[in-house]
Amino acid sequence: FCSQQEHAYPADELMPLTCRGRVRGQEPSRGDVDDALGKFSLTLIDTLDTLVVLNKTKEFEEAVKKVIKDVNLDNDIVVSVFETNIRVLGGLLGGHSVAIMLKEKGEYMQWYNGELLHMAKELGYKLLPAFNTTSGLPYPRVNLKFGVRHPEARTGTETDTCTACAGTLILEFAALSRFTGTSIFEEYARKALDFIWEKRQRSSNLVGVTINIHTGDWVRKDSGVGAGIDSYYEYLLKAYVLLGDDSFLERFNTHYDAIMRYISQPPLLLDVHIHKPMLNARTWMDSLLAFFPGLQVLKGDIRPAIETHEMLYQVIKKHNFLPEAFTTDFRVHWAQHPLRPEFAESTYFLYKATGDPYYLEVGKTLIENLNKYARVPCGFAAMKDVRTGSHEDRMDSFFLAEMFKYLYLLFADKEDMIFDIEDYIFTTEAHLLPLWLSTTNQTISKKNTSTEYTELDDSNFDWTCPNTQILFPNDPMFAQSIREPLKNVVDKSCPRGISRAEESLGSGPKPPLRARDFMASNPEHLEILKKMGVSLIHLKDGRVQLVQHAVQAASSLDAEDGLRFMQEMIELSSQQQKEQQLPPRAVQIVSHPFFGRVVLTAGPAQFGMDLSKHKAGTRGFVATIKPYNGCSEITNPEAVKEKIALMQRGQCMFAEKARNIQKAGAIGGIVIDDNEGSSSDTAPLFQMAGDGKNTDDITIPMLFLFNKEGNIILDAIREYEAVEVLLSDKAKDRATIFKGKMIPNYIIDSNLEMENMDQKSSESDAHKPNSEEAPSDSQDAGAVGEEPEGGGESSAVGDPDPLSAASTASASVSMAEEDPHTSGPAEASAPEPACTPGDSQPQEQNTQTEATSKAHWDSKVQPMESILADWNEDIEAFEMMEKDEL
Repeated sequence: FCSQQEHAYPADELMPLTCRGRVRGQEPSRGDVDDALGKFSLTLIDTLDTLVVLNKTKEFEEAVKKVIKDVNLDNDIVVSVFETNIRVLGGLLGGHSVAIMLKEKGEYMQWYNGELLHMAKELGYKLLPAFNTTSGLPYPRVNLKFGVRHPEARTGTETDTCTACAGTLILEFAALSRFTGTSIFEEYARKALDFIWEKRQRSSNLVGVTINIHTGDWVRKDSGVGAGIDSYYEYLLKAYVLLGDDSFLERFNTHYDAIMRYISQPPLLLDVHIHKPMLNARTWMDSLLAFFPGLQVLKGDIRPAIETHEMLYQVIKKHNFLPEAFTTDFRVHWAQHPLRPEFAESTYFLYKATGDPYYLEVGKTLIENLNKYARVPCGFAAMKDVRTGSHEDRMDSFFLAEMFKYLYLLFADKEDMIFDIEDYIFTTEAHLLPLWLSTTNQTISKKNTSTEYTELDDSNFDWTCPNTQILFPNDPMFAQSIREPLKNVVDKSCPRGISRAEESLGSGPKPPLRARDFMASNPEHLEILKKMGVSLIHLKDGRVQLVQHAVQAASSLDAEDGLRFMQEMIELSSQQQKEQQLPPRAVQIVSHPFFGRVVLTAGPAQFGMDLSKHKAGTRGFVATIKPYNGCSEITNPEAVKEKIALMQRGQCMFAEKARNIQKAGAIGGIVIDDNEGSSSDTAPLFQMAGDGKNTDDITIPMLFLFNKEGNIILDAIREYEAVEVLLSDKAKDRATIFKGKMIPNYIIDSNLEMENMDQKSSESDAHKPNSEEAPSDSQDAGAVGEEPEGGGESSAVGDPDPLSAASTASASVSMAEEDPHTSGPAEASAPEPACTPGDSQPQEQNTQTEATSKAHWDSKVQPMESILADWNEDIEAFEMMEKDEL
């Protein structure tokens, strides 16, 4: 609280990581979450009565003076009606309740003259325009200054609201009416509740999550006790307690009977469809349902409250906090935890009802986890991911309004309190409203005779609040006997790594397969997966998909191993996805007869030499290793030494292959996909991950080629035997490739003929954009889309211009032009040669090396007619590609 006042006031909330205030409009929008912020010092108002509960009366008095002096409720800002009601209106009313209590005691607040109540009434009137609908259900948002339908309101177009949003108003609005004698507030809140009751599904007596505020039609027809509905049920029961109106208790009991019949599946609470209540609507639960055991205590139904609370506590012990949502087998569904107080609330109520010290231990665990995992120098930070312990720069006002209030009350003795907490009822935001309001300013009939109620078992309609004396007839072990069967409910469904070893101790079976060791091509591994109920599906892009069906496992023990394996695989996959995303690399064939024209898109490795930092790349002849999978010591090291090793994907980790070829003396490695037909045309960029260990010992470059691209190199080896390649971060022009090396004689002699041919092509295709100007996304195309160094040649695969790349559809290869000074077919609109300054260099090289070059290449040079025929075929192919879709 002091941090909030020091670093954030008068802002609505504290940002505990950056030690500053969150002001709406000055921070990036968080969507609907920001609708709680209204530039009215939200946290200060929400915390007022907490200060009194914690016996901080001097701080309370100063805080009230600040609110009266500084808070402006007439801001031109759109806020949530629901959040503003429970946090701000409730905070003002709670502050007023304890202020008049302290004034009556005679020591503090003697100057107080109802200022907080006046502000509450002002705010109440600002919320009333939201109720201007035919149904009586309020709009979800309102402009504090302009209302709803004013031209400057920027709201009033919504058609839907959540059931809790419309049904969680009666306590604050009725209290405001009872305090002030102005009945309109209670009337509006009752009308909204009456409408929801009338629209319940009559056969199941359940309500949906979202309703149309004009027609009353259910928009979302799933029903539960969590987000979207939770506090509607809470306010029906508490409205009876505060206002003494029997109709609210009758409605609550009707709904409660339906909840226990359909939604409650001890210890779970699962959403169902309101029209088909025997059908579950989802397989996960959200953390807001943690309030429900506390409400069940107030109802007097203790056994299911203990069961659900114990299940939630087991989830907390596994993850330190309650995830925002978790599955029926207790895995994380949504990993955030914004320091919600609902579980602490239920813990407090269960301790009050049972007196069982077990719940003090639960509270101690909550406090220790908060201090250990959430405490930061400027406050307490919300958890961004309960699995990793990462923080979010967020501390919602409800953390101070509720969490510390319930935890303090859990441990406080009667003498620690300066007032009797039993004289008050808690709102859903834990604000205190005095019970004497039930007999004050009663302007509305207590019984609504227009509504009909379902006949239920009479025992379900107890007219008194729970009495702990009759709930536990001298049986202190009652609660423990209910909890005991649930002690291991989470671990049984979500086993830890040691459970298998513990259970099979002495039996001698093989340890279960771990995700990090799994190889999709290992028959033994596939057999283990089958036994665990895990099936493997090969996808077209070369990846595999794993699906587990526990019922197909050989035994329950194998099913547990399968579940753990899947969880490990998900975490491993998530970890790999978080690794740095590297750009594609290039494998360029530089030997005869390619001479750098063929560029293959290659996937990078997250280990080994970083080619982006070695501009020259790694150049060498390729050699196929034995064994071809590279998963054991290389048996032909003499063939691999000082060469780039070719190997097949599968059987072991990529890092293991790299270590084996490096030991054999290879200067680089290319892994070729074993999935027949895979291609960078259709598959996303593939990165080779490490093995989870330190890979600093791997110093050679490693690249990955899909099957189609890999076969181009393998075919070249079969035809030409000696094949030299360049591994680099992007394709190089031949001036760079052959710098200081001999250039074949016919390449230079054919310059003029090729230039003439290219100019004809340019004239016929002048309407096409220049390939250098055409945008190319290397990630999307799965190709090397960067401009080669030192020249204007395009090396992009999958470029949008059909003439700017070579046969993307057929081989995902890019063909660099025959000579640096010719524009080639890839540069259709160039009026002159693109790299004219480079003309002199090849000519000089020609005069110096012609004789040597002719002798060196004579045995392998193709006839000139064959070369020209090849290029003519290429040009015809380019022209045909104009009609194709890439």
